[in-house]
This record gives sequence, C-alpha cells and structure tokens, in this order.
Amino acid sequence: MSADSTAVTAPAPADTAGAPDASPRGHHLGLALFVIAAAQLMVVLDGTITNIALPSIQTALDVSDANLAWIVNSYALAFGGLLLLGGRAGDLFGRRRMFQVGIALFTLASLLGGLAPNEGLLIGARVLQGVGAAIAAPSALSLIATTFPEGKPRNKAMGVYAAMAGIGATVGLLLGGILTDALDWRWVFFVNIPIGLAVLAGTRTLVEAERHRGRLDLPGTVTGTGGLIALVYGITRGGEHGWTDSLTLTCFAVAAVLLVVFLLVQSRTAHPMMPLRLFKDRNRSGSYATMLFIGAGMMATFYFLTLYLQLILGYSAVKTGFANLPFSLGMGVAATVSAKLVTRLAPRLIAGPGLLIAAVGMFWFATLTPDSSYAGHLMPAMFVTALGLGMSFVPMTLGAVSGVGHQETGIASALLNTAQQIGGALGLAVLATISTSTANDRLPDAAASFYRAAATQDHGLLARAADAMTHGYTMAFVGAGAMFLAGLVVTGLAVTAGKQRTDEGAAPVHLG
Repeated sequence: MSADSTAVTAPAPADTAGAPDASPRGHHLGLALFVIAAAQLMVVLDGTITNIALPSIQTALDVSDANLAWIVNSYALAFGGLLLLGGRAGDLFGRRRMFQVGIALFTLASLLGGLAPNEGLLIGARVLQGVGAAIAAPSALSLIATTFPEGKPRNKAMGVYAAMAGIGATVGLLLGGILTDALDWRWVFFVNIPIGLAVLAGTRTLVEAERHRGRLDLPGTVTGTGGLIALVYGITRGGEHGWTDSLTLTCFAVAAVLLVVFLLVQSRTAHPMMPLRLFKDRNRSGSYATMLFIGAGMMATFYFLTLYLQLILGYSAVKTGFANLPFSLGMGVAATVSAKLVTRLAPRLIAGPGLLIAAVGMFWFATLTPDSSYAGHLMPAMFVTALGLGMSFVPMTLGAVSGVGHQETGIASALLNTAQQIGGALGLAVLATISTSTANDRLPDAAASFYRAAATQDHGLLARAADAMTHGYTMAFVGAGAMFLAGLVVTGLAVTAGKQRTDEGAAPVHLG
C-alpha cells in the first residue's frame, strides 16, 4: 500500500466469526457510542486522577517519596508496555470479548486499589489497572470501525472518542480533587466501579466483527512487550534519576536489543504480532509519528500546569481541577468541529493548523510569571491550546485506522495508543529534566528551597524560589511547543491523504 494509492470504495467485508448480526445499522448506535466513550474516558482519566490524591495517599499509607511516583508510573508502565499485545489479542480472540475482559479487569483492579491497606498492594492494583486498560483501549477504537458505518456516523463517533482521549486528563484532575476533598482518596478508585459495570452491561450493543484466523506470535509477544516495558521504564527512571544512571542506560540497551529482534521476527513470521505492512502507508505512519509528539507535549502540559497552579498560585486540589475546565471545553468544541471537517478538508489542513494553534498556546504559557492572573493569562492560553489539540486528534485517529482490514484494526489502534503513551512518558521525562535544570540555574535546589521557605515562612526565599520554579515551568512549555511544531512538520510532510470519503457503509480499498 503506497502513499499515492488510488482509493476506491467497495462494500465492507462481511463479519463472520462471533458476529451473528454484523450490520451495525441494527444496533443502537447512540448507546454503543456512550459505552465506548465512557470506557475511553475511564481509561484515560485514570492516568491523572490519582495525581491530585497523592498527598492524601502518602499520609494514609505512609508511602515513601521514592515509591509515591510509582503509584502513577506503574499504571503508565503496564499500559504503555502491553498495548500491542492487547491490540493483537483483540484481532485474534474478538474485540468485543477482549474489550469486556479489559474493562472487567480494570474494574476489579479499581476495587482492589480502593481497598489496598499498604503501598505494595496499591502499586500492584495500579499495574493490574494498566493491564486492563491496555486490553480495553485498542479494542475500544477498533470497535468504532466495526460498529459504526463509514461516513458521518463513524466520523461522529471518532470525534467523541478523540474528545474523550483529550479531556480525560482534565476530568481526572477535576474528579480527583472533588473526590479527595469531599470523600476520601480511596474514591478515586471506587468511582470506576459503577462506570465499569455500566460499560460491561452496554457491550451487547457493540458489533464483534470478523476475527483473524491466525495464532498468537509468541516470540513477537515476548520481545515486543519486553522491549516496550524496558523503554517506558527507562524513560521514567531517566526523568527521576538522570539519563546517565546505570539502570536507566541498561533499560535503554535492553529495549534496543529486544525491539530490533522484535522487528526481525515480525518481518519473517507468517503470523506477526505487528504486521510491518501497516507502516507502508505514509499517512498511517505519519499519524503515528504525529501522535507521539502530541502525547509528549500534552502530558507535560497538564503536569507543569498542575504544579504551577498548586505550588505557585496556591490553588487547592478542587480549585485546580475546576481551573482546568477550559481544556475540556476547548477540546470538546474542536473535536466536534474537526469530525465534521474531515469530509471536506484533507487531514493535514485540519491537524496542521491545529498543531500550530496548540504551539501558540504553549508559547503563551511560556510568558507566565509567579503573579500571572488566571482570567487574563491562564484561562485563554488553556482554551487556545485545547482548541489546537482537539483539531489534531480526530484526523490523526482516523488516519491510523483508515484503510486497515478488519482483521488488523486492533493492532492499528494499539499502535496509535502506544505512540501517545510512549510520547507522554518521553515528553514528561525530558521536559521535567529541562524544567528542573533551568530552575536550579536560577536558584540552586529551587524546589527544596521553596518547600523550606514555605515551612519557615521565609518570604524572601519563597519569592526567589517561586520565580526560579516558574522559570523552569516556562522553559518546559517552550519545549512542549517545540514538540507540537515537530508534529506539524511531520503532518505536513507525511500525511498527504485527501479528504475522507462520505460513502456510508463502504470501506476503502487501495489499489497499486
């Protein structure tokens, strides 16, 4: 499949295995969309909902500073490392079935996390949550392709899915603040239980579609999953302990070896876990690369804004959550609009300007000072950034699964999610290093000085430390803006597809 292939339409392939009623027109599409959107929101928001509750968790369970970060990182590690395996499992054993397994596992893990009596069991529950998310997330995206007819229904569903992917982090911060302040930190886990049960009850509205008749690629599973886990762990540890740390370098070396072996295995096996032909289409490869940069910039944005709001401006957990609402609003508006534009404009004419707007928002954040106002500075910058990101999500998500056969939608979806997760981990680690080093250049041990000054009421030192930390955050925002611009370059060079076909009920077939 080449970039300049001629696209024609043909009837979508009939669904057979496990799908007695393959026609999505016979199902309640509105309920199906609600089920997929709720699942996606639950999986994404869990990446940030615990951040707000960390101080309460540390006090209640007597968690050490070193292990506190792993309450967040353990979820990201399992999620990012197992996505490819989860996507391939959906292709082989059925997307709806694996979606149900993933949501059930995620819900059970949430119950265990809420009941955890110590840090070890809590981190274990977070790993289990990540495993469930890695199984459910790629199946959720591929179920859109099998449940919703091509054209307006699928574009609308993709718009909602993309909005959930974008606003999930904001909703996580808001919910985390409300639940921690009003109830208890354990409710940031318990809240998933009714949502998960409702999603499981609604999965009967989803179309299973045809399952691939191949078998699980065991060597590819071991090398691919092991390589991704080593890579994510290395990135996470590098951000905490430095990039020259011996274990960090060992992880990168192991990841490089395993991923090279993985690619060699994929090129030679009859039933690859990740068919390399998926990358032959430059538009799909461009979508994956762009999503890597989007994930890198977006995850870092939420992290540094949360620190700025709580430490520099003194916002409470709940106020921080509400302060992030312009992100949700902007993301939702832009995702809805771009879902309609994909049938009228080429993807890069939507995503390109979107990434430029997001970069402008980042550079606006880079002008923050310790006394910047929320209404005049933060709120408009948040909304502008969210508008840009919302415009980018839908065309990139569609580009990742467009033209993919039903037997490979799971792995194609998993690759998109993997790109976003790996990008998020890498972006946060790199930009945190930049932020810390630039802050310390202005004031040695700026963060430690800030906390010491707050405890001793040394207002002079507190002001200098706040200025240094804000300077570090602004440099991180500059880096995030550069990442969005890098995504813009990739989109302009690689994503050359025309506007999406509007023929409903047809699937694209590529010739040449």
